[in-house]
Amino acid sequence: MKSIKIENLEQLESAAQKFLLEVKDYSVIAFYGAMGAGKTTFIKALCSCLGVLDNVNSPTFNIINEYATDQGDSVFHFDFYRIEKPAEALDIGFEEYAYSGNLCLIEWPQKIEQILPNHTLKVHISVQDNYSRILSW
Repeated sequence: MKSIKIENLEQLESAAQKFLLEVKDYSVIAFYGAMGAGKTTFIKALCSCLGVLDNVNSPTFNIINEYATDQGDSVFHFDFYRIEKPAEALDIGFEEYAYSGNLCLIEWPQKIEQILPNHTLKVHISVQDNYSRILSW
């Protein structure tokens, strides 16, 4: 198992860069963590490192956001918190996004666990007693 410890917000960007180097073979990345663990914050840092030009925020109500990078690539950001059953994710075309080859970053993947592609990287974000975060996969 690999992990990255993030002591504070100042380390976020460098942690995101290191993470991207470690996981470059994955296009679907699922982020598990409690409410407030930092899933969206870390995804914002990843998108910054990827050269995303758009404002990155959690797609809680619209379920998916598409961001464009400065290289013209698409990054898809999902938030399945409001999903009740996997069929709802299928209804919005999740499989097409997941198998598109574009980077898909998923919050609350446990809601659609049974339809995640086999080659999904599962990342766990845990909050430590000193409020630092540990990403493990």
